[in-house]
Amino acid sequence: MNADQLHEYANQLRDNFLRLQDQSLELHQRARALQVTHSSPDGLVTATVGARGDLIRLDLDPRVSRLRDSGRLAILITATVQQAAAMAQEEIVRMFAPLVPPEQMRAHLDGDLDSVLGHLDDRLREIG
Repeated sequence: MNADQLHEYANQLRDNFLRLQDQSLELHQRARALQVTHSSPDGLVTATVGARGDLIRLDLDPRVSRLRDSGRLAILITATVQQAAAMAQEEIVRMFAPLVPPEQMRAHLDGDLDSVLGHLDDRLREIG
């Protein structure tokens, strides 16, 4: 890595840090307040989750009482909550995209520290 490339990368890091600092409070507040609602295809189950995929509200249509298979209902609830959680995660990735590359944010949200560090290592190798 030559001095000009290193200087340019340092400037990019500084600029990203300053942008993050300026926007972090607003993004943090928006992310904490995020709620995503998703309904099952048949409309029997509606789940609302927070930014971390935590279940905030679960609504069951009165028609669920007609279901004779509790296992099917359990699967439907689980799938609906999981889909809402995935949608919330993608919304967080979209929110932070101007500051954090999407693949890096997804790795961070998944708790995949190896991938986060790998992205940083790849970026440093591109420069060097």
